[in-house]
Amino acid sequence: MRRALFPGSFDPLTLGHYDIINRGVHLFDEIIVAIGINAEKKYMFSLEERMQFVKEAFKSQPRVKVSTYEGMTVDYCKEIDAGFILRGLRNPADFEFEKAIAHTNRKLTGIETVFLLTASKTSFISSSIVRDVIRNNGNYSILVPDSVRVR
Repeated sequence: MRRALFPGSFDPLTLGHYDIINRGVHLFDEIIVAIGINAEKKYMFSLEERMQFVKEAFKSQPRVKVSTYEGMTVDYCKEIDAGFILRGLRNPADFEFEKAIAHTNRKLTGIETVFLLTASKTSFISSSIVRDVIRNNGNYSILVPDSVRVR
C-alpha cells in the first residue's frame, strides 16, 4: 500500500491544503492528514476543531484519514508505515525550506517526500493569512473549504 503522510498544523485547513490532498489521493492509496501538536505554538483553533475541519471536508473520501502526532514527522511515518511525505509548494521560498527537510528525512530514514505545486488559484493562501483575515473580521470564506466556514 502506498501511504502518504500530509503533515501540518492546519490552523485552519485552507483551500490550498484541500487541493493538495484531493490531488494526492490520485497518487497514493491512502493519505493520512497528520495534525502536529506543538506545545510551544499558539493556535487559533483547538485540536478538536482542526481535526473536525479535515474530517468534514473529506467525509466522502475514504482514502483520507486524520490523525495527530507529536515529535518528528519521520518517526510518525515509521510508526504508521507511511513511505511518503506529501507537501505542497506555493513559491520558491517554500521549495528551499522543504528541500532541506526532505533531504534530511531521506538521509535519516529513507522516507521520500513528494512535492505538489499548489494550483495557481490557491497559491497565495496560507493559514496565517486566513487567521489574519478572521481576526480582522474579513470574509475568509473564499479561502477555506466549507467545513471551516461553519465557525
